[in-house]
Amino acid sequence: MVAQPPLEERRLVDALRAGDESAFTRLVEEYGPAMLRVARMFVSSRAVAEEVVQEAWVGVLNGIGRFEGRSSLKTWIFRILTNTAKTRAVREGRSIPFSSLAGEDEEGGAVDADRFLGDDTRFPGHWAAPPQRWEAAPEGRLLAAETLEVLEREIAKLPANQAVVVTMRDVEGFDADDVCNALDISETNQRVLLHRARTKLRRALEEYMQ
Repeated sequence: MVAQPPLEERRLVDALRAGDESAFTRLVEEYGPAMLRVARMFVSSRAVAEEVVQEAWVGVLNGIGRFEGRSSLKTWIFRILTNTAKTRAVREGRSIPFSSLAGEDEEGGAVDADRFLGDDTRFPGHWAAPPQRWEAAPEGRLLAAETLEVLEREIAKLPANQAVVVTMRDVEGFDADDVCNALDISETNQRVLLHRARTKLRRALEEYMQ
């Protein structure tokens, strides 16, 4: 049996089906910026990403009558967005290999080997230089604008599949199931891509903090 969506979401869906412009405006204001950030991971420019978002909204309006509530409305919207973005990326020759962890993502361990103790030590395989806890850093410094800029810059350097997953999980707050649903990837792929992305971002932040 499919779980019923929350009452507020059902009312929003009913309003959208009835052509309520204020409901649609509210949705655009709430999800539009996040949709643009995710779309930007797939395509070559912000202008193209904006076109993708506009096309996705058309898909939402055209398809809202068929929304069954099998996932949250947010997840359904982002599934439309990512499918639209993938189609546009293919036309641009920028297809992102979510279905496999091979290719650009096949890089072995996500953490440098010299971060671990060797076989000739008392605790082989354990951390030699453990990662610093982000929350241990002074709050003002961690939240400073330049630190956030470092993260944004480093996310932009990630392979596209890692960038999309970490953006959806850690920037936009999706849970794992929603990301798998929106991107049509397995839980294993989602977990590995997120781990690799987080490790690279942690390394970049460590270097910045030092």
